[in-house]
Amino acid sequence: MDLLGIGVLIIGIVFAVVAIFLIRTLNNLANVLHGVNKTVDTLPDHLEGVMTQTSDILHTSQSTLSDVNDKLQALSPLFYIVGDVGDSSRKLTSSLADATRSMKKRTSIGEKTINEKDLSGLYGALAFGYYLNQRKKALKQAKPESQSA
Repeated sequence: MDLLGIGVLIIGIVFAVVAIFLIRTLNNLANVLHGVNKTVDTLPDHLEGVMTQTSDILHTSQSTLSDVNDKLQALSPLFYIVGDVGDSSRKLTSSLADATRSMKKRTSIGEKTINEKDLSGLYGALAFGYYLNQRKKALKQAKPESQSA
């Protein structure tokens, strides 16, 4: 055998190996395509089921939304009442705040007068005397009750 014959034999063997490799690869590809075909065949049934469920969900959502709207309309007067109560309480608290502000202004004027005329000691002594007088009255009232018991 000469070199040309050996080269042709090697090429033939390589061609046979490549053919076997291609046959196995193409068989695997055919199996994959067969699985894809089965999946595509069942796809319309699955898609129909999904569409039916989606339609049911949309109908349920629509009825739920309608129910929520009805309930909100029933609650609307309550919200208006709460808003009116809030406005009334705001007006009341603002008038109380104005009264507190004016009282604070009057007391600050009185404090300024006390500080200017240096009467703070006199007022403190009067307040202390008043406290002692009230305490003495409370003790007198408590003694007869404890003696009768």
